[in-house]
Amino acid sequence: MKFWIGAAVAMALAIAIAGFVNYEYFFFAGYTVLMFVVLATAWNILGGYAGYVNFGTPAFFGLGAYTAALLYKTYAAPLALQILAAAGMAGLLGCATGLLTLRLRGIFFAIATIALVVMMETVFVAWRYAGGATGLQLLRPAPTAPFESYIKMLFVLMAAMAVASVVIARYIERSWIGRGLRAIRDSEQAAEASGVPTLKLKVFACTVCGALMGAAGAPMPMYLSFIEPFSTFNLNYAIGALASPMIGGTATWLGPVIGAVVLSTLQQVVTVTVSNETNVLVVGVLLVVFIVAAPEGILGLFRKLKR
Repeated sequence: MKFWIGAAVAMALAIAIAGFVNYEYFFFAGYTVLMFVVLATAWNILGGYAGYVNFGTPAFFGLGAYTAALLYKTYAAPLALQILAAAGMAGLLGCATGLLTLRLRGIFFAIATIALVVMMETVFVAWRYAGGATGLQLLRPAPTAPFESYIKMLFVLMAAMAVASVVIARYIERSWIGRGLRAIRDSEQAAEASGVPTLKLKVFACTVCGALMGAAGAPMPMYLSFIEPFSTFNLNYAIGALASPMIGGTATWLGPVIGAVVLSTLQQVVTVTVSNETNVLVVGVLLVVFIVAAPEGILGLFRKLKR
């Protein structure tokens, strides 16, 4: 009950902020923070619960973004349809990736996911209809009532997607699926010997992970009014999605949320006060600090202090 009350309060707060705050940059920054909540939560389903370190976030995110952009360019599809199509396409890519690579373990799986990012970027660089290397310029449609600006609408939309992704992650964590994924993480051979359908669970986790990442990428073309391959398939998305659960804690659905809010907010502050190039340094320093001082993340540190 507390969880559902918290989810409802979070959505009500997002809507209230959109109604009363008029500082436009706040919504640009808030959108980015909420986007990384979705990406970190999605990453944790495969990387945290199942223990498969995934660097392929930009591939799923970028496919979702390009799916949405091409639907808008070709058919002027509404944003809701763009998000559904992006989630479907990225989910299919996740399923295919799972079937082809999830028999790999450790560094071999991580390398395969990096290769996936390079392949997807190469495809869209060479695809002229999608803009090729120069990308596509998009014009935002008029904002939908009751929102007075499009960025406010995207902020509330991303808040809803963040809440939805957390609901999905929490359900998976508390169901037999989550128990099976944790068994795979602890010992895949023992889990399979105990009757856990390891391959099915891994493919399921990869599909859900990809679908959520694709959905998170769908509003990005309208957020920027522009899309091009090199920034869309940037590995910084993979670093942020991986670092947030590591900082917050990978053992629970709440860890990625805390880590994403802390890390992304700090990056936005650093971008405004110092420079955009310092972001990667911030991520690296925080990762080293938490890996050495608090390997279980902020939640693990809190539990130790509480005990």
